Amino acid sequence: MEGSVGDFTISLTKKPRYVVEDACTGCTTCVEYCPVEYPDRFNQGISDNKAVHIYFAQAIPLIAYIDESCIYLKEKKCRICENVCQANAIDFHQKPEKLQIKVGAVVLAPGYDVYDPAVKEEYGYGRIPNVVTSMDYERLLCATGPYDGEILRSSDKTHPHNVAWIQCIGSRRVTEGDNPYCSSVCCTYTQKQVILTKDHHADAQCTVFHNDVRSYGKDFERYYQNTAALSDTRFIRSYVSIVGENPDNHNVILRYATPDQGVKEEEFDLVVLSVGLNPPADNERLAEMFGLELNQYGFCKGVPFNPMDTGAPGVYVSGAFQGPMDIPESVFGASAAGSQTGELLDYRRDKLTREREYPEEKDVSGEEPRIGVFVCHCGANIGRVVDVPATVEFAKSLPNVVYAQEQLFSCATNSAKEITDMIQEKGLNRVVVAACSPRTLEPLFRDTLREAGLNQYYYDMANIREHCSWCHSKEKEQSTIKAQDITRMSVARACLLGPLQEIDLPVNKAALVVGGGIAGMTAALSIAEQGHEVFLVEKADELGGLARRIHDTLDGLDVPAFVDELAEKVFKNPAVRVYTGATITEATGYVGNFVTKLQSKRGETEIKHGVTVVATGSAVYEPSEYLYGQDERVLTHLELEERLAEGDEGLADSDSVAMIQCVGCRNEEHNYCSRICCGESVKNAIKLKEQKPERDVFILYRDMRTYGLMEDYYRQASEMGVRFVRYEPEQPPQVEAAESDEGKPVLRISLPDYVLGDDIAIDADYVTLAAAVVPGPDNVEISGLFGAALGEDGFFKEAHVKLRPVEFATQGVYLCGAAHYPKHIPETINQAYGAAGRALTMLSRDIVTVSGSVCEVKQDACMGCKACLEACSYDAIQMRKTKGGPKAVVNPVLCKGDGLCNACCPTGAIYLKHFTDEELFSQIDAYADQGDILEQIDAAVNQ
Repeated sequence: MEGSVGDFTISLTKKPRYVVEDACTGCTTCVEYCPVEYPDRFNQGISDNKAVHIYFAQAIPLIAYIDESCIYLKEKKCRICENVCQANAIDFHQKPEKLQIKVGAVVLAPGYDVYDPAVKEEYGYGRIPNVVTSMDYERLLCATGPYDGEILRSSDKTHPHNVAWIQCIGSRRVTEGDNPYCSSVCCTYTQKQVILTKDHHADAQCTVFHNDVRSYGKDFERYYQNTAALSDTRFIRSYVSIVGENPDNHNVILRYATPDQGVKEEEFDLVVLSVGLNPPADNERLAEMFGLELNQYGFCKGVPFNPMDTGAPGVYVSGAFQGPMDIPESVFGASAAGSQTGELLDYRRDKLTREREYPEEKDVSGEEPRIGVFVCHCGANIGRVVDVPATVEFAKSLPNVVYAQEQLFSCATNSAKEITDMIQEKGLNRVVVAACSPRTLEPLFRDTLREAGLNQYYYDMANIREHCSWCHSKEKEQSTIKAQDITRMSVARACLLGPLQEIDLPVNKAALVVGGGIAGMTAALSIAEQGHEVFLVEKADELGGLARRIHDTLDGLDVPAFVDELAEKVFKNPAVRVYTGATITEATGYVGNFVTKLQSKRGETEIKHGVTVVATGSAVYEPSEYLYGQDERVLTHLELEERLAEGDEGLADSDSVAMIQCVGCRNEEHNYCSRICCGESVKNAIKLKEQKPERDVFILYRDMRTYGLMEDYYRQASEMGVRFVRYEPEQPPQVEAAESDEGKPVLRISLPDYVLGDDIAIDADYVTLAAAVVPGPDNVEISGLFGAALGEDGFFKEAHVKLRPVEFATQGVYLCGAAHYPKHIPETINQAYGAAGRALTMLSRDIVTVSGSVCEVKQDACMGCKACLEACSYDAIQMRKTKGGPKAVVNPVLCKGDGLCNACCPTGAIYLKHFTDEELFSQIDAYADQGDILEQIDAAVNQ
């Protein structure tokens, strides 16, 4: 890389694919005929076992490529693929190609590598056939895996019915060849694999050997509980050794310790090693090339309080190159890096963009339906279960279907073009795609119709993957019948579809940020730095939020100084208007055009803005247990941190401090992990030992969840003499005021010690409680004002945990910080930039398009009962006075088309466009005749 910020030149070498991209049709004939086979190649995480592969990603054409295992490339023998390719796309004369690209900024997202357990002979990987890694097992579970989605042992191709997972393989170990840090994702992906295993074989016995169960993410605790509650599923807290293989049946023998039965040996049909995450293999080369610094483990070392900034000007980092993280964090981290590049390159925004042009839309409303049906294999996801060719032939027999064909991946660019071409060639005026869920791909197919000059609402999607092949994978014949039924129903509906027009609205370029903590200030500054006016509203009298009570981070960064600096930047930025001591009294409007009223020291203010960012933070649980509020020696962790920062004499003179974890969370009232408490406890414990090394410090825990690189500090605390004592929720610690043997007033903590196998008592001068992080007290009110959904635990609920992790279902409203879920400061900053990045995608537009699938009222049938008003979650319905009395009127801009009003209307006056009663009834009628339906209803009622 050469150049400077805003003007980089990057030199690349493009490896040959040995395939002419423009000629390849993605037909897979070359893959089928390739003689090179690697039966256990799935152990390397490769998607198939041939030398020829088909590359696929959404909106990218299906194109073959040939890897280095090709016999011709190695030995100049065999050119079968070249002979069978009807498109003459194979080209073995291709050479590496040198490229140069000019860019203004760089985002590094090289991901991670998977730990290879073969480096440690003790794991038995590569030596014992029925020991596989979690990545291998993921391939076994996959429909495109080596056994077409069947879980089979490689030793004898039988189904394993007794499977064990061993956690922390390659992680949390300081031995040679292992990594000292926690890989963060392994506990939860193992739970996912247990659930999928039980889905494959309900009678399977699943055992997870673990140390701490680190289910620290949003909804992870409940997910863990659901997994542990499955039949024949055990979670055993123990270190495990692999003894060897039983030569008679090839089972794997494990040895582990139990609290009541000592050391045991047990055989398992299959053992899965839950492998951790390594930094990318080329990390040092990237660091040298882009001038960035790596930490001691090889991950990118970010700037303090800004994990996306590498420290090299114009170079940002995203995803697991920052350190181990899961998918949602990687997704909003990508938006965060995008927002920071936007700040840097704002002066060049829209310089290279081109407006997309569509052909003029044809009016086909008066024509007889001419339907085209395209049935997708989805690789093997559908094709290995559903007989796709038979479904295509069935579709051809349906009324009004004039064309039908199968496609390998309907969402690939070349397949979409094929649909467009067929619309024009066959004169199609309706399209049905039998494939996957419309949730992610419906916009792509609607756009395909627009490319062909059809109104996009003449499209219908038949979901034969989630509703068929995935849930009936063992019933192939019945799955095919069901796929044909679903397709028939979709075709029946398509006959009645009509054109709808979407609404274009102007976008107000200003943003409202609700909440002036670290998340709110970060998001506000990022949006303002990209040329937009920002209104920052905080209910307290000063900015900073709960961070004002935190004095430093686990790695020693000065939080008060950072918060002050951030607040100063906010006040100095001319594009940010700050309202402290403010209360929002009313919020109306819709995406691109919101109006919010608030009351503050300035009086009443009306703010017009295009987007809203909710960053209202969280609160701290006030304990009622463990003598808190009754004995001044019982503190919360924030109170302990404040006393440490102030140099409290009583605390300084203390000889013993005990900390109790999970106070107010992981229980019936707050059934989640507060995520930050274990790190906070370790931080305070280290400070106490640094202040007075001879002081006894105890941490009483259920699971120590110092995930990621925080594991170092957990280990440091242990090495400093901090004693960790585990307890179970069935027998929590008991705290009472007492006297020591020397007659000193103490707080006595009694609990079982599962290592000693006996009850113990700890005398402490202070007891500190890791009080839970709880939802903010204003969440319900904010939810009602902005249509922002709340989750089961009272935190704000994102639209989709992976696809839209910083957005609400309400368009134009975004989310970040602890309002979403408890998180550490770097994670909060990451998500705040992510929310700003998503908000900028809206603010950078001049118009926003609203769906045409909205509700409408037949005025003559409306009786003005207001049932629809109560049902609508978006305040999209109002009552209007007419000569015939009050009538309901729908604001199409606010309406989200969820159909609740339609369902509750007693007269059928409200109907939902694109989902009319006639369309839905046509699907029911297409599935079965009225007599069959009545028989099914009667049978259900009489059960």
